[in-house]
Amino acid sequence: MRLTIFAATGGIGRQLVRQAVAAGHDVTAVVRNPQALTADVRKVTADLASPDPAALRSAVRGTDAVLSGLGPRGKGEFGIASRGTEAIIEAMKATDVRRIVVISVAGISTIPTPGRPNPPKRDPGMGWFMRNVLSPMAKARLGRHYADVALMEDLLRDSGLDWTAVGVPLLTDKPPTGTYRTAYGQSVRGGNRITRADAAHFMLRAIERPETIGKSIAIAN
Repeated sequence: MRLTIFAATGGIGRQLVRQAVAAGHDVTAVVRNPQALTADVRKVTADLASPDPAALRSAVRGTDAVLSGLGPRGKGEFGIASRGTEAIIEAMKATDVRRIVVISVAGISTIPTPGRPNPPKRDPGMGWFMRNVLSPMAKARLGRHYADVALMEDLLRDSGLDWTAVGVPLLTDKPPTGTYRTAYGQSVRGGNRITRADAAHFMLRAIERPETIGKSIAIAN
C-alpha cells in the first residue's frame, strides 16, 4: 500500500516507518526536520503546530491510508493533537483520502469534551489500582494533554472519515513482543504498558481490518 505517516520521527512514528518499509509499503513520511529521519522514504516537511495546507495535501494525495503518531513532545506543546489532526482531516477531505489510524490515549473516554459533555464516569476496563492511583496521577500531570487528545477523537468522530483511534497506556522502548491485548471503547483490564513497536504493529494491522473503523481501541501487553 501507499502510506503517509505523520510525526514520523517520534517514538511510534519511527516504528511505523521501519515496520511499513520492512513490509514493502510505499511510505511518505511527514516530519518537521527531514534530516532527523534516515529511512529511505519520500519525505514531506511540515510542522503540524503551524500547518501548511498545501504541504499536507501533497503528503496525502494518492495515499491508501494515513497513520499518525502525533502527540506533544513536551508539557508546553499543548493542543498539537487536536490542531494537527484537524489539519490532516482537512487535507484528506481535499484529496479524497478516507482511511486514517491515529495514536490516542487509553482511558480518555471519561474526559468531557464539547462533543461529549457527559461522558461515562467510569472506564470499565480500569481495575482498582489504575482507576484510583495511576489514572488520577496521570491526569494531574497531563490533564490538559488528555483533554486535547479527547478533543482529537471528537474531531475524528465528526469527520466522516474511516478512522481508528488506538489508545495506549504507558509506552516503553522494549523490543516488540507481537503479543498484546485489545479492548474496544475501554481500557485493557490490567494493561498498564505497551511497547512502541507493538503499538505500531497494531496500527499497521488495523488499516485493513474493517471492524476497527469508527472505533477507539485500547491496546496493552
